[in-house]
Amino acid sequence: MAEISIQDIVKPENLVYEKAKVLTDNVMHYCPGCTHGVIHKLIAEVIDEMGIQEDTIGVSPVGCSVLAYNYLDIDWLQAAHGRAPALATAAKRLNPEKHVFTYQGDGDLASIGTAEIMHACNRGENIVVIFVNNAIYGMTGGQMAPTTLIGQKTATTPYGRSVELNGHPLRITELIAQLPGTSFVTRQSAQTPAAVRKAKKAIRKAFENAAARKGTSFVEVVGTCNSGWKLSPVKSNQWMEENMFPYYPLGDLKDE
Repeated sequence: MAEISIQDIVKPENLVYEKAKVLTDNVMHYCPGCTHGVIHKLIAEVIDEMGIQEDTIGVSPVGCSVLAYNYLDIDWLQAAHGRAPALATAAKRLNPEKHVFTYQGDGDLASIGTAEIMHACNRGENIVVIFVNNAIYGMTGGQMAPTTLIGQKTATTPYGRSVELNGHPLRITELIAQLPGTSFVTRQSAQTPAAVRKAKKAIRKAFENAAARKGTSFVEVVGTCNSGWKLSPVKSNQWMEENMFPYYPLGDLKDE
């Protein structure tokens, strides 16, 4: 009987490769099962593969990802809550040769930062926006976010979000896709190997588009917050697929 090697069983793209040099050795503070760590890894790999570590500027505001500078070895700027797109605009215009991106959560970008992100995208700033949507305020205690689903229980909606009381969940990515300044708008996830590969491809394309001065590239990643949702990591992924994806469908919304 012919001997079967591991290469015959496992696809090369699913194998674990050497850690990207952009990713530091610091232990991440995120809760077990949190999607932030996976997204950090993808950004690090893209920066590494493009060879732009010395020419990349990240902008993080307030939220669970505020300590991203501990994990990605690049230049970082710290913005006030929701103001990352404004700071990224200044960084890119003053340093047009640099690759500038923001890393924002739904409580930041889709709430206090709504005006900032809409106007930056409408102007077509040549930046990348990484938007992590887990439908809750994860850092401050699990309150309702603009993207919290109808009926979803949070610290401030213990009986579930109500349309009459709280309004509808905000599909801000759909709004941004309508703005003339955006060139690439997509919604991805990172709960399976296949989803991770698609998310990485989208992030790479976003960086390439911004470098080509095509306008703003916006990548939403639907993620989990198992501590805020009060579910295990496995149950969180299941809940996300069953509840988040129908309201926030995955795929490209705009690709010019």
